[in-house]
Amino acid sequence: MDWKNFLDNARNGFNELRKVTPETFEGFSQMGKPVKKDGDLSEKTKEFVALGIAISTKCESCIGLHIEHLIRLGATRKEIVEVLSVCSYMGGGPSIMFSAKALEAFDQLVKK
Repeated sequence: MDWKNFLDNARNGFNELRKVTPETFEGFSQMGKPVKKDGDLSEKTKEFVALGIAISTKCESCIGLHIEHLIRLGATRKEIVEVLSVCSYMGGGPSIMFSAKALEAFDQLVKK
């Protein structure tokens, strides 16, 4: 999969939906602001949790977007692989397949 192109298309769809339901998306954005801030858990740790949830729910767009965010936060391939190992252990076969997609996304997007 070409992750950059895939995520560009996902963002276009997201932005189109935002245009027709701005109140919903404003509420979603407001909810995310305090959740993403460093607290007892760092923002990076919270993004690792979000990646795990994206894998368990099989949301390819979410996987790519959280991988991008983790790259911006300085996540290493080794850290990503460790999180993917936990996802695979907890989620079995389906999580292994979506963990492979997440690793592919990291390998492609980290080179941008």
